[in-house]
Amino acid sequence: MPDVRIVLVGPKFEGNVGAVARSMANFDLEELYLVDPCGIGEDAYRRAKHGSWILDGAAAVGTLEEAVEGCFLVAGTSGITTKGDRNYARVPVPVREFAQSLSGYDEKVAIVFGREDIGLFQEELNRCDLLINVPAGESYPVLNLSHAAAVVMYELFQVGHVPNRPEPAERLEKDYMFGFFEDLLDAIDYPERRRGDTSVMFRRMMGRSIPTKYEYNTIMGVFGDASKIIRTGRKWG
Repeated sequence: MPDVRIVLVGPKFEGNVGAVARSMANFDLEELYLVDPCGIGEDAYRRAKHGSWILDGAAAVGTLEEAVEGCFLVAGTSGITTKGDRNYARVPVPVREFAQSLSGYDEKVAIVFGREDIGLFQEELNRCDLLINVPAGESYPVLNLSHAAAVVMYELFQVGHVPNRPEPAERLEKDYMFGFFEDLLDAIDYPERRRGDTSVMFRRMMGRSIPTKYEYNTIMGVFGDASKIIRTGRKWG
């Protein structure tokens, strides 16, 4: 099982925070980050039950960037999704498929849950490497925050640990790769109006695939050579 950090962005009801802490204790998770949260008081501790120690150790921060610092992968969650491929920020991976893709990796993964009423803002979704969703009935697909969190944690817990998986690229390496992708877009004079969506699409694609170090080094080599060739006009080789 990967090293999971649960991140709640702007939670409005302390009872939900307490219920999430209880579920974390149920599924052997310890690290809880709260971004600009509501007050945490008696109701939160009452709902947390024997997970109250998780509330005691929760980190309260001001921004999502602070909450996901040091994480290898950042997965946002949403109950509202868009069918089709064009809205990259709203096309999700089912939570079970996501959990299975993480089996065998020990790196730190942040699972980000949004506000109870409006979820994650678009810029927050864009910061995530991929989007996951808990499938539910079409008539009422949006789960309560604590219920959604419990389902996600359950799926991660069930997968467990599968040894001998290839070593994945580190977070910093992936950031370099995104930078090289931007350099490539510059080199080919990619239209500015399409750049934001294309960059998000590339981040989502890499988030779903979880590239290994070998794949990372290969892609970086291609991007670097392509950018140089385009800028200088020289041929390959």
